[in-house]
Amino acid sequence: MNTLQTFAAPTGRFFLAIMFFMSGITKISQYAGTQGYMEAMGVSGALLPLVILVEVMGGLAIILGWKTKYAAIALTGFSILSAILFHADFSNQAEMNNFMKNIAIAGGFLTLFVHGPGAFSIDNRTSKNTLN
Repeated sequence: MNTLQTFAAPTGRFFLAIMFFMSGITKISQYAGTQGYMEAMGVSGALLPLVILVEVMGGLAIILGWKTKYAAIALTGFSILSAILFHADFSNQAEMNNFMKNIAIAGGFLTLFVHGPGAFSIDNRTSKNTLN
């Protein structure tokens, strides 16, 4: 593996996952507002703790390269579900862009699921399992 590939893997994981980690932290500090937004979109606000858990723990797992394949598949589903629930108004160009962004992110997570975390990951240091 050449140097560029070696450093591209952890950098790519960081770029892909930092948004989720930070979004989850922000949801904690803006809990009531986020809960209200979810309910306005027809999603139960009672799901917010699960959303925060998925974003914070999933994002952190991807960044660290820990249980990467499990986190990647979970965040794939989360990204697609979020696109459908919150950004499916295709008459609004901004929402269409957000929908497509979520689908593109899901594609990135599927790539991680298939190819694994790459260099500088906990998975590559601690496990010999086929599904890290």
